[in-house]
Amino acid sequence: MNTQTAHDGQPIGSEKIINKIAKKMHDKEPFFSLEYFPPKTNAGAVNLFARFDRMASYEPLFLDVTWSAGGGNKKRGKRTLDIVRQSQDFCCHTTNMHLTCNIYTKEEIIDILETAKNNGITNILALSGDAPDDEDNIERDFNHAVDLVRLIKQEYGDYFCVSVAGYPYGHPDCESYEKDIEYLKQKVDAGADFVISQLFFYYQDFLKFTSDCRDAGIECPILPGILPIQGYRSLRNITKMCSVPVPQEIIDAIEPIKDDDQAIKQYGVNFAVDMCRHLLDAGVPGLHFYTLNREVVTSRIIEELSLGSDDACGRPLPWRKAVVGKRGKKESVRPIYWANRSKSYLSRTESWDDFPNGRWGDNRSPAFGELTDYHVFLHQKKEKPSMLRKKWGQTLEGPEDITQVFANFIDGKVDQLPWIENGLSLESNLIHQQLLSLNLAGFWTINSQPRVNAAPSNDPAIGWGGDGGIVYQKEYLEFFCSPSHFEWFESEVSKYGNRFSYQASTVNGDIVGNVTEAIAVTWGVFPGKQIQQPTVVDPTSFKYWKDEAFELWKAKWGRIYPKDSESRELINTIHDNYYLVNIVDNDFLNGNIFNIFTEYSLVESPRETPILNE
Repeated sequence: MNTQTAHDGQPIGSEKIINKIAKKMHDKEPFFSLEYFPPKTNAGAVNLFARFDRMASYEPLFLDVTWSAGGGNKKRGKRTLDIVRQSQDFCCHTTNMHLTCNIYTKEEIIDILETAKNNGITNILALSGDAPDDEDNIERDFNHAVDLVRLIKQEYGDYFCVSVAGYPYGHPDCESYEKDIEYLKQKVDAGADFVISQLFFYYQDFLKFTSDCRDAGIECPILPGILPIQGYRSLRNITKMCSVPVPQEIIDAIEPIKDDDQAIKQYGVNFAVDMCRHLLDAGVPGLHFYTLNREVVTSRIIEELSLGSDDACGRPLPWRKAVVGKRGKKESVRPIYWANRSKSYLSRTESWDDFPNGRWGDNRSPAFGELTDYHVFLHQKKEKPSMLRKKWGQTLEGPEDITQVFANFIDGKVDQLPWIENGLSLESNLIHQQLLSLNLAGFWTINSQPRVNAAPSNDPAIGWGGDGGIVYQKEYLEFFCSPSHFEWFESEVSKYGNRFSYQASTVNGDIVGNVTEAIAVTWGVFPGKQIQQPTVVDPTSFKYWKDEAFELWKAKWGRIYPKDSESRELINTIHDNYYLVNIVDNDFLNGNIFNIFTEYSLVESPRETPILNE
């Protein structure tokens, strides 16, 4: 990874969580955070990153990843470091990294902290960790979490934001509840910025714990750790591991429904929502959820509490903003081509020394990273060919079968395409019928946005940038089409003069069209700020994007069929001969990009060609 540094030579890390908490508290805006643990397999990690992406729409204040060196296996800790780095670099979440210390030497801990620092990780949850089995026969550099907090502050000053754990019922190894609060005070005095509590079952227990901490002189934020009840066995296991007994009242409630997954989840939602509402009403600034790497119950709790932002207007930009490095500090413009493959864009540009700010081209790096399987499949599970054939065709006999797959995707009958992992975007749904007709006519769309003229920036479908602004969009389409389709398209678009800007290319051909410089296709006007132009069509970037877009035909679709099969040959033919086209309607006031296609008749298809209506 290319480490980016500030002028003073310090790596540019993600925002400190304590600063984000302070802002939320100042604005009196409740927040939440989510905790996960590192899976043991690469496939599990891919699933975890997918959860990170799905939960991003709720806008958690930060994610939290536990340290993976359980059982004394020091090498496993690298998995946590890697997950936190990728969570920040590619999922764009501020992420808190757990670090346990009691199995490591001072030199090993410093090496871990250096690696974290060089990867832009600035938030650490300092823990002692489970006692090693041979604890009586070993001399350790770290006996308690406070020793780790002191080391971090001594060696790194204020570079890291340090959080620590608090125990509403007292630590199970501590001689008393009162003594444990004294130890927590020592951790805070050593430099801890905030506290995350262990699980508890009654809001009164947490409020008492917080009050006792305040009486002891602990003044930093204390976040309640919420464990949603998601299953009978998981509840028993986690509470046993944490030495927190389950109250009899809860056992009596879930015992009759312990074999009914839906019933016990609903109980868990209701129980957690009631507890969280009491906590928020009592003035708790935010909630920390122990997800157990699941999302359904936690999502429902967040929705019931109206904590999350599940629409577009919560976005600071049309795309998810980076949280580390110069990219996180400066980047404000991206090409639209990677709208549905943002992680590939982030990974192919992570070695850039500078990032576009203000307008595309001001500070643009000259080249994208070479396209590899790493970029093609980043954070994506290689699904079994048999599963993908159910979505994209058991066999393919001709282009009309491809047409049907694209139409099924637009209609929501297929949940993904090689170029789009998460379904049709909310704003593209605004032009659903036009897209469906266009795809049925043989123009296979992989990216689009509707025309927007002076919409409020908090519009739930197309808003961004927060309240108080006005946003605009030029209508945009990107599609694959056959050579005969493109010949017709090029002839038709020429009739409109300069109203439309377009680019097109085959996989090995020259780029044709009339785009010679970057064109803003999304912009916004906000009080007291310069006009923002976060999304552009750019001819230089298109050269790199078209290679990636064509590669996905073979790498993700063609591979699901046997070699030398008719289906794979069809995919190869499309890859070798079809055009990738993007087009912008520059009339954002009254334009309709679909007018171009109104008169098109697909003569070689037996399917009746629909007429595209305005």
